[in-house]
Amino acid sequence: MPRKEARPRHLKRQRDVLCDVMLAAGTCETWLTLVELSRLTQYGEASISAQLRHLRKPQYGGYVVEKRRREVAEVMCSVEHGPVWEYRLRRGAWRERIFAAAPRGDGTTGAAAKIC
Repeated sequence: MPRKEARPRHLKRQRDVLCDVMLAAGTCETWLTLVELSRLTQYGEASISAQLRHLRKPQYGGYVVEKRRREVAEVMCSVEHGPVWEYRLRRGAWRERIFAAAPRGDGTTGAAAKIC
C-alpha cells in the first residue's frame, strides 16, 4: 500500500485555521455562527461543527467553546429553520494555569509556546 504524502508545512489544518479565526474573533468579543465561519474559512458548516468539538479535547487544545442562541433581531430566522446558534472560543482555565507556570528557557515562567 502506498504511503500517504505528507502535507506541505505551509498548509494549515482546517482545525488550525478555525482556531485562529475563532481566537481572533474572541479578541474583539465577537460571536460567530456556523454560516459566518463557513463564509470566512470556505469550509462546510458540518465540518466546522466537528472541528469545534475537537477543539474541546485536551489533545487539540482543551479550548472552551461557548454557544448561545443569537437574538432574532440580529438574524432573519423562520420558524421552520429553528434557532441560529453562535459560538465563541477561549482558552481553558487549566491550560492557562499550566502555561503560566511552565518554565522558560531563560529560567523565568510564562507561556513559552504558541498554544493554537
